[in-house]
Amino acid sequence: MGNIHILDEASINKIAAGEVIERPASVVKELVENSIDAGADTIRIEVTKSGKDSIRVIDNGFGMSKDDAALSYVKHATSKIRKIDDIETVRTMGFRGEALSSISAIARVEITTKTKNELSGTRIIIHGGNPVSILETGTPDGTTVAVNDLFYNTPVRKKYLKSDTSELTRIIDIVSRIAIGHNDISFSLFNNGKELLRCPASELSGTIIYIYGQEVARAMLPVDLESPIARITGFISRPSMMRSSLDFQSFYVNDRNINSKAIGFALREGYGTLMPRGRFPIAVLKINVDTHEVDVNVHPTKNQVRLSNEREICDMVKQAVKNALSQNDLIPDIKIPVQQSLPYVTPAADPLLVKEKTSYFKPSARDTQRRLRRSDRTDMERGQDNEVPEVKVLGQVDSIYIIAGTKNGLMIIDQHAAHERIFFELVRESKRDDSQELIVPINIELDSMEKVLIKDTIPFLEEFGFRISEFGPGSFAVTAVPIVMEKLEDPQIVHDIISDILSQGKIKEETGIFERVTKSIACRSALKAGADCSVPQMEKLIQQLFRTDNPYTCPHGRPTMVSLNRQELDKLFRRS
Repeated sequence: MGNIHILDEASINKIAAGEVIERPASVVKELVENSIDAGADTIRIEVTKSGKDSIRVIDNGFGMSKDDAALSYVKHATSKIRKIDDIETVRTMGFRGEALSSISAIARVEITTKTKNELSGTRIIIHGGNPVSILETGTPDGTTVAVNDLFYNTPVRKKYLKSDTSELTRIIDIVSRIAIGHNDISFSLFNNGKELLRCPASELSGTIIYIYGQEVARAMLPVDLESPIARITGFISRPSMMRSSLDFQSFYVNDRNINSKAIGFALREGYGTLMPRGRFPIAVLKINVDTHEVDVNVHPTKNQVRLSNEREICDMVKQAVKNALSQNDLIPDIKIPVQQSLPYVTPAADPLLVKEKTSYFKPSARDTQRRLRRSDRTDMERGQDNEVPEVKVLGQVDSIYIIAGTKNGLMIIDQHAAHERIFFELVRESKRDDSQELIVPINIELDSMEKVLIKDTIPFLEEFGFRISEFGPGSFAVTAVPIVMEKLEDPQIVHDIISDILSQGKIKEETGIFERVTKSIACRSALKAGADCSVPQMEKLIQQLFRTDNPYTCPHGRPTMVSLNRQELDKLFRRS
């Protein structure tokens, strides 16, 4: 006998099932998507022991006749398409005819279904892909699929399931994403008889409340952008509402939840420097395109698609996010519990400086004035239309935060973050090759890794006005710096800027190195925490800040200011 042989049908089905059904959450996803395709407007999911023991999905959709039910679990049996060309225009969640077949191959399945036109329904029991019985039964309109003993005949796969908690969180995530994508359908999820999620049909903003809560929903901004190739709608979070992972980002193409690194990257680009490092926005973005421009037949689990206009759509996502952020006030509000009190604020008397007694090393008043003069660009084109709020400077806290009164309450400004934002936009908009020669060159010593990295970085640094040349083994001489830095009080600043850039590793894209250099120059040139400021200086800083394009965060994404409105002040003093 030869070495090549054809597998038996049972083995083929079990192997194929492994491509679609990885865990209980996969079963939930496939069954819920079938219910959506069946026109259901109410879907109930019941699991026992996080789906390891049983999963039941109940819907009020079209249901199936007896003949259709008898075919529903057969491999590649589907009602979604008739011929191969139909895939180009399919809008249903499923179409391959794999879901019930794959589930039935590795579990004990019971399907109960009835159409609205029939007096009685049908119950089919399948074990391991083989039909056990087909009976007539009384049942409400719609379909109920019960999946018991998942992986009972594939113990190796069952062995590698995670803990009950881990499997349950995956199910909740799946149901939540589907509910957001189909907010016109009511969903409920139960585990061991306990309700975990209830999401009635509502507007998308209402669904976000049910899924993420009111605090997140209040921090969301609407997104809406349309072009001849696509329409993008949904919500994104304010920069003040971020998360530490990507788990709170949901993308949909024609209502299908997908994974897309390209769209995720476009989302981040839309935020730009408003997004702190290591933090990620909450986002629900729905992209509607012509079905002929999207290929849904890419992955067995249907969580990936191929877009013929992906680059253009990603550009739209980036622009839609920018529009949403630019059209809204992004100053975060502070909410303080009643039992807490405000910090002591040192009053500032013009023109005297507010003195900080706890620090012995402080920038001079001349240094503060010099830094503010460098950033005083009244001819900046961007931000000219920004409205400078009416504020009355009250003083500083620890020579770090500026306290100002507004018509609605208090505004607290981080002077370093604010000045960093001002310099960032100034450097970004200035001529990148403007430089000034140093009277005495600055020598900087670099370690082996930095020496390798700087050779690739020098061309980009020179575009900003730096002039750097090799000066012996491991040593480099800086003979010129960007003109925006003016006189350097401390040559170490140049070394710090270069070290900041090199410490983050090599970036191949020019846009990446441009951002690094700009941020580093802005950070090193800005007012420091601990710098004393007079009232006129603080007023000048606020005016410069609101002339920028994005006055709400520093280039690294930290907030430049927060507000404490009158209502919150009243709470502090128990006036309400």
